[in-house]
Amino acid sequence: METRLRASERTVEEQRAVIKELKEKQEEQAAAVRAVGGSVNLTGSQVQELRWEIEERKVSFSASLVASGDVNTGPYNAAAPLVYKHIFINIGNAYNPNTGVFTAPVRGVYHFNVFVFGNGHGSRASGVSLHKNGEHIVLAYTDQNTIHMAASNGASLLLEVGDVVNLKLWPNAWVRDTYNHHTTFSGHLLFPM
Repeated sequence: METRLRASERTVEEQRAVIKELKEKQEEQAAAVRAVGGSVNLTGSQVQELRWEIEERKVSFSASLVASGDVNTGPYNAAAPLVYKHIFINIGNAYNPNTGVFTAPVRGVYHFNVFVFGNGHGSRASGVSLHKNGEHIVLAYTDQNTIHMAASNGASLLLEVGDVVNLKLWPNAWVRDTYNHHTTFSGHLLFPM
């Protein structure tokens, strides 16, 4: 009996050690769960912040010279800024329809498109140049003796916050826009950097 009693006592001691070990593991797991719970709250706020940043970084605009009517602009002896007043979309409000200037709100790669329409004339071309911070980048230009003519061009540019992009009518050229919106300027943030 005494042997059985000692065996039972050893079994009870072993079971107490196992129970103690299980309790320690349970406490460690509970602490880990509490830590993860706090981390999830922190991550949740970080996710909200990232969502807000993504919303702030949505930038896209598209505009034509006129909303209605039939208007010829130019020719002028020197390059002249063009103001595209009829807005199709201006997400992020980075394009100013009063000045014709796009100002980059975030550092990133942007893509710009220019479409030009004009009346064909043997001595008058249609042309518009794209400028970044006053520097000439590309030209959409056509010169032909037909009733109507059109040209287009585009470029992707790395812009810093505050960089400006605008269009200028090419010297001695003209462009035409109507209610069909032939002459347009568009820009989009492809991705922030």
